[in-house]
Amino acid sequence: MNLQTLIGEPWPDYGLIDSGHGRKLERYGRFRFIRPEPQAMWAPAEASWRADGEFVPGSDEDGGGRWVHSQPVPQHGWPLRWNEVTFQASCTPFRHLGFFPDMAPVWNWMREQVADKPDPQVMNLFGYTGVGTLAMAAAGAQMVHVDASKKSVAQARDNAAASGLDDRPVRWIIDDAAKFVSREVRRGRRYDGILLDPPKYGRGPDGEVWRLEEDLPGLIANCRQLLDADSRFLFLTVYAVRMSAIAIGELVRQAFADLPGTVEAGELVVREEARGLLLPTAIWARWAR
Repeated sequence: MNLQTLIGEPWPDYGLIDSGHGRKLERYGRFRFIRPEPQAMWAPAEASWRADGEFVPGSDEDGGGRWVHSQPVPQHGWPLRWNEVTFQASCTPFRHLGFFPDMAPVWNWMREQVADKPDPQVMNLFGYTGVGTLAMAAAGAQMVHVDASKKSVAQARDNAAASGLDDRPVRWIIDDAAKFVSREVRRGRRYDGILLDPPKYGRGPDGEVWRLEEDLPGLIANCRQLLDADSRFLFLTVYAVRMSAIAIGELVRQAFADLPGTVEAGELVVREEARGLLLPTAIWARWAR
Protein backbone atom coordinates (compact mmCIF):
# COMPACT_ATOMS: atom_id res chain seq x y z
CA MET A 1 0.00 0.00 0.00
CA ASN A 2 1.21 3.46 -0.94
CA LEU A 3 1.61 5.61 2.22
CA GLN A 4 1.47 9.35 1.66
CA THR A 5 1.47 12.59 3.62
CA LEU A 6 -1.18 15.22 2.84
CA ILE A 7 0.15 18.64 3.83
CA GLY A 8 -2.07 21.50 4.89
CA GLU A 9 -0.36 24.74 3.86
CA PRO A 10 -1.11 28.15 5.43
CA TRP A 11 -3.95 30.11 3.83
CA PRO A 12 -5.02 33.72 4.33
CA ASP A 13 -7.45 33.06 7.20
CA TYR A 14 -5.58 30.19 8.89
CA GLY A 15 -2.04 29.22 9.77
CA LEU A 16 -0.10 27.15 12.29
CA ILE A 17 2.27 29.84 13.56
CA ASP A 18 4.42 27.82 15.98
CA SER A 19 4.31 24.57 17.94
CA GLY A 20 6.14 22.75 20.70
CA HIS A 21 6.13 21.58 24.32
CA GLY A 22 2.70 19.99 23.82
CA ARG A 23 0.98 23.10 22.47
CA LYS A 24 0.35 24.91 19.20
CA LEU A 25 -0.17 28.58 18.30
CA GLU A 26 -2.57 29.21 15.42
CA ARG A 27 -4.09 32.20 13.67
CA TYR A 28 -7.79 32.25 12.79
CA GLY A 29 -8.37 35.44 10.89
CA ARG A 30 -7.40 38.35 13.14
CA PHE A 31 -7.23 36.22 16.30
CA ARG A 32 -4.50 33.95 17.69
CA PHE A 33 -5.12 30.95 19.92
CA ILE A 34 -3.09 28.39 21.85
CA ARG A 35 -4.38 24.82 22.02
CA PRO A 36 -3.00 21.56 23.47
CA GLU A 37 -1.14 19.38 20.97
CA PRO A 38 0.40 16.19 22.43
CA GLN A 39 2.26 15.40 19.19
CA ALA A 40 4.23 18.65 19.33
CA MET A 41 6.97 17.05 21.41
CA TRP A 42 9.73 19.35 20.16
CA ALA A 43 10.69 22.82 21.40
CA PRO A 44 8.83 25.81 19.91
CA ALA A 45 10.56 28.34 17.69
CA GLU A 46 9.75 31.19 20.07
CA ALA A 47 10.08 31.06 23.86
CA SER A 48 6.92 33.09 24.46
CA TRP A 49 3.69 33.41 22.48
CA ARG A 50 1.16 36.21 22.18
CA ALA A 51 -2.41 34.96 21.86
CA ASP A 52 -5.97 36.18 22.31
CA GLY A 53 -7.00 32.99 24.07
CA GLU A 54 -5.85 29.56 25.22
CA PHE A 55 -7.71 26.32 25.78
CA VAL A 56 -6.71 24.87 29.15
CA PRO A 57 -7.49 21.12 29.20
CA GLY A 58 -9.19 19.35 32.09
CA SER A 59 -7.33 17.09 34.46
CA ASP A 60 -9.17 13.86 33.55
CA GLU A 61 -8.66 11.53 30.59
CA ASP A 62 -12.17 12.16 29.28
CA GLY A 63 -11.21 15.62 28.13
CA GLY A 64 -12.98 18.76 29.15
CA GLY A 65 -11.36 22.07 29.82
CA ARG A 66 -12.05 25.74 29.25
CA TRP A 67 -11.02 28.75 27.21
CA VAL A 68 -9.08 31.53 28.93
CA HIS A 69 -9.04 34.79 26.98
CA SER A 70 -6.47 37.56 27.33
CA GLN A 71 -8.29 39.74 24.79
CA PRO A 72 -12.02 40.02 23.93
CA VAL A 73 -13.13 37.43 21.36
CA PRO A 74 -16.61 37.54 19.79
CA GLN A 75 -18.78 35.13 21.78
CA HIS A 76 -20.89 34.17 18.77
CA GLY A 77 -17.94 33.82 16.39
CA TRP A 78 -16.43 35.69 13.47
CA PRO A 79 -16.28 35.01 9.73
CA LEU A 80 -13.42 33.22 7.98
CA ARG A 81 -13.00 32.29 4.34
CA TRP A 82 -11.53 29.38 2.37
CA ASN A 83 -11.70 29.98 -1.39
CA GLU A 84 -15.43 30.47 -2.16
CA VAL A 85 -16.62 29.35 1.28
CA THR A 86 -17.36 31.80 4.11
CA PHE A 87 -18.01 30.24 7.51
CA GLN A 88 -18.19 31.10 11.18
CA ALA A 89 -15.33 30.28 13.56
CA SER A 90 -15.90 30.23 17.32
CA CYS A 91 -14.26 28.94 20.50
CA THR A 92 -16.18 25.72 21.13
CA PRO A 93 -16.19 23.71 24.40
CA PHE A 94 -14.47 20.90 22.46
CA ARG A 95 -11.18 22.84 22.12
CA HIS A 96 -11.48 23.38 18.38
CA LEU A 97 -12.77 26.44 16.52
CA GLY A 98 -15.83 25.02 14.79
CA PHE A 99 -14.04 23.52 11.77
CA PHE A 100 -10.92 21.50 10.97
CA PRO A 101 -8.40 23.54 8.95
CA ASP A 102 -6.15 20.52 8.33
CA MET A 103 -8.87 19.22 5.97
CA ALA A 104 -8.08 21.89 3.35
CA PRO A 105 -5.90 19.56 1.22
CA VAL A 106 -8.69 16.97 1.34
CA TRP A 107 -11.23 19.50 0.05
CA ASN A 108 -8.88 20.35 -2.83
CA TRP A 109 -8.27 16.68 -3.64
CA MET A 110 -11.98 15.84 -3.73
CA ARG A 111 -12.70 18.73 -6.04
CA GLU A 112 -10.03 17.44 -8.42
CA GLN A 113 -11.55 13.95 -8.49
CA VAL A 114 -14.90 15.16 -9.83
CA ALA A 115 -13.72 18.20 -11.83
CA ASP A 116 -14.61 16.61 -15.19
CA LYS A 117 -17.89 15.04 -14.08
CA PRO A 118 -21.14 16.98 -14.62
CA ASP A 119 -23.28 17.34 -11.49
CA PRO A 120 -21.43 14.77 -9.37
CA GLN A 121 -23.38 13.25 -6.47
CA VAL A 122 -21.32 13.45 -3.25
CA MET A 123 -22.15 12.60 0.37
CA ASN A 124 -20.49 14.09 3.44
CA LEU A 125 -21.00 11.87 6.50
CA PHE A 126 -20.46 13.39 9.96
CA GLY A 127 -20.48 16.66 8.03
CA TYR A 128 -20.37 18.92 11.12
CA THR A 129 -20.56 22.66 10.22
CA GLY A 130 -20.39 21.99 6.51
CA VAL A 131 -17.17 23.57 5.26
CA GLY A 132 -16.31 20.41 3.30
CA THR A 133 -19.86 20.19 1.96
CA LEU A 134 -19.75 23.80 0.78
CA ALA A 135 -16.28 23.37 -0.73
CA MET A 136 -17.76 20.66 -2.95
CA ALA A 137 -21.03 22.48 -3.61
CA ALA A 138 -19.08 25.54 -4.78
CA ALA A 139 -17.33 23.30 -7.30
CA GLY A 140 -20.64 22.06 -8.73
CA ALA A 141 -21.34 18.92 -6.71
CA GLN A 142 -24.83 17.92 -5.65
CA MET A 143 -24.38 17.26 -1.95
CA VAL A 144 -25.95 15.18 0.78
CA HIS A 145 -24.79 16.46 4.17
CA VAL A 146 -25.41 14.14 7.13
CA ASP A 147 -24.85 14.88 10.82
CA ALA A 148 -26.61 13.75 13.98
CA SER A 149 -26.38 17.20 15.57
CA LYS A 150 -29.26 19.56 14.84
CA LYS A 151 -27.09 22.47 15.99
CA SER A 152 -24.23 21.54 13.63
CA VAL A 153 -26.55 21.25 10.64
CA ALA A 154 -28.11 24.61 11.49
CA GLN A 155 -24.61 26.13 11.56
CA ALA A 156 -23.81 24.47 8.23
CA ARG A 157 -26.90 26.04 6.68
CA ASP A 158 -25.92 29.44 8.10
CA ASN A 159 -22.47 28.97 6.57
CA ALA A 160 -24.10 28.19 3.22
CA ALA A 161 -26.06 31.44 3.40
CA ALA A 162 -22.95 33.42 4.39
CA SER A 163 -21.14 31.96 1.38
CA GLY A 164 -23.94 32.79 -1.03
CA LEU A 165 -24.32 29.05 -1.65
CA ASP A 166 -27.73 28.47 -0.07
CA ASP A 167 -29.24 28.02 -3.55
CA ARG A 168 -26.94 25.10 -4.36
CA PRO A 169 -28.38 21.55 -4.40
CA VAL A 170 -27.60 20.37 -0.85
CA ARG A 171 -29.78 17.97 1.16
CA TRP A 172 -29.31 18.76 4.85
CA ILE A 173 -29.93 15.55 6.83
CA ILE A 174 -30.13 15.32 10.64
CA ASP A 175 -29.68 11.61 11.23
CA ASP A 176 -27.41 8.90 12.55
CA ALA A 177 -24.82 8.44 9.78
CA ALA A 178 -24.70 4.64 9.92
CA LYS A 179 -28.49 4.31 9.84
CA PHE A 180 -28.81 6.78 6.98
CA VAL A 181 -26.22 4.94 4.89
CA SER A 182 -28.00 1.62 5.54
CA ARG A 183 -31.25 3.11 4.26
CA GLU A 184 -29.50 4.53 1.20
CA VAL A 185 -28.20 1.03 0.41
CA ARG A 186 -31.73 -0.39 0.67
CA ARG A 187 -32.99 2.40 -1.62
CA GLY A 188 -30.42 1.43 -4.25
CA ARG A 189 -28.81 4.87 -4.26
CA ARG A 190 -25.37 5.54 -5.75
CA TYR A 191 -22.83 8.31 -5.30
CA ASP A 192 -19.78 9.60 -7.16
CA GLY A 193 -17.92 10.35 -3.94
CA ILE A 194 -18.16 9.95 -0.17
CA LEU A 195 -16.31 11.86 2.54
CA LEU A 196 -16.50 10.51 6.07
CA ASP A 197 -14.89 11.88 9.21
CA PRO A 198 -16.26 9.70 12.02
CA PRO A 199 -15.64 10.50 15.68
CA LYS A 200 -14.09 8.04 18.09
CA TYR A 201 -17.35 7.97 20.04
CA GLY A 202 -20.71 9.59 19.44
CA ARG A 203 -24.48 9.43 19.81
CA GLY A 204 -27.17 9.74 17.16
CA PRO A 205 -30.31 11.88 17.49
CA ASP A 206 -32.26 8.93 18.93
CA GLY A 207 -29.52 7.79 21.31
CA GLU A 208 -27.70 5.53 18.87
CA VAL A 209 -24.18 4.77 20.07
CA TRP A 210 -21.20 4.99 17.71
CA ARG A 211 -17.89 3.34 18.62
CA LEU A 212 -15.23 3.75 15.95
CA GLU A 213 -13.39 0.45 16.34
CA GLU A 214 -16.62 -1.57 16.40
CA ASP A 215 -18.76 0.27 13.86
CA LEU A 216 -16.34 1.56 11.21
CA PRO A 217 -15.97 -1.73 9.25
CA GLY A 218 -19.74 -2.04 8.74
CA LEU A 219 -20.04 1.60 7.70
CA ILE A 220 -17.24 1.27 5.15
CA ALA A 221 -18.87 -1.89 3.75
CA ASN A 222 -22.16 -0.04 3.30
CA CYS A 223 -20.42 2.97 1.73
CA ARG A 224 -18.90 0.57 -0.78
CA GLN A 225 -22.42 -0.48 -1.80
CA LEU A 226 -23.21 3.15 -2.67
CA LEU A 227 -20.23 3.42 -5.05
CA ASP A 228 -19.64 1.68 -8.37
CA ALA A 229 -17.09 1.49 -11.18
CA ASP A 230 -18.15 4.96 -12.40
CA SER A 231 -17.71 6.54 -8.96
CA ARG A 232 -14.63 8.61 -8.20
CA PHE A 233 -13.65 8.44 -4.53
CA LEU A 234 -14.11 7.59 -0.88
CA PHE A 235 -12.08 9.57 1.64
CA LEU A 236 -11.88 8.51 5.31
CA THR A 237 -10.20 10.52 8.06
CA VAL A 238 -9.64 9.26 11.61
CA TYR A 239 -8.49 11.39 14.52
CA ALA A 240 -8.24 8.51 17.04
CA VAL A 241 -4.48 8.42 17.59
CA ARG A 242 -4.37 4.76 18.69
CA MET A 243 -5.31 3.60 15.20
CA SER A 244 -2.88 3.15 12.31
CA ALA A 245 -3.06 4.49 8.77
CA ILE A 246 -2.05 1.02 7.58
CA ALA A 247 -4.98 -0.52 9.46
CA ILE A 248 -7.66 1.73 8.01
CA GLY A 249 -5.99 1.52 4.60
CA GLU A 250 -6.31 -2.26 4.66
CA LEU A 251 -9.95 -1.96 5.73
CA VAL A 252 -10.68 0.24 2.70
CA ARG A 253 -8.55 -1.94 0.39
CA GLN A 254 -10.49 -5.07 1.23
CA ALA A 255 -13.86 -3.33 0.94
CA PHE A 256 -12.99 -1.99 -2.54
CA ALA A 257 -11.08 -5.01 -3.84
CA ASP A 258 -13.75 -5.66 -6.48
CA LEU A 259 -13.61 -2.16 -7.95
CA PRO A 260 -10.95 -0.71 -10.24
CA GLY A 261 -8.88 2.09 -8.80
CA THR A 262 -6.23 2.57 -6.15
CA VAL A 263 -6.22 2.63 -2.36
CA GLU A 264 -3.81 4.86 -0.46
CA ALA A 265 -3.36 5.78 3.19
CA GLY A 266 -1.21 8.08 5.25
CA GLU A 267 -1.07 11.02 7.62
CA LEU A 268 -2.70 14.41 7.52
CA VAL A 269 -0.31 17.16 8.64
CA VAL A 270 -0.16 20.96 8.87
CA ARG A 271 2.95 22.93 7.92
CA GLU A 272 4.20 25.26 10.64
CA GLU A 273 4.88 28.81 9.46
CA ALA A 274 7.81 29.44 11.82
CA ARG A 275 10.08 26.65 10.56
CA GLY A 276 8.18 24.69 7.94
CA LEU A 277 8.07 21.55 10.08
CA LEU A 278 5.08 19.21 9.77
CA LEU A 279 2.65 18.67 12.65
CA PRO A 280 0.61 15.44 12.31
CA THR A 281 -3.10 15.76 13.05
CA ALA A 282 -4.91 12.68 11.71
CA ILE A 283 -4.63 9.52 9.64
CA TRP A 284 -6.54 8.86 6.44
CA ALA A 285 -7.33 6.26 3.80
CA ARG A 286 -8.89 6.74 0.39
CA TRP A 287 -10.07 4.89 -2.67
CA ALA A 288 -9.95 6.72 -5.99
CA ARG A 289 -10.98 5.68 -9.49
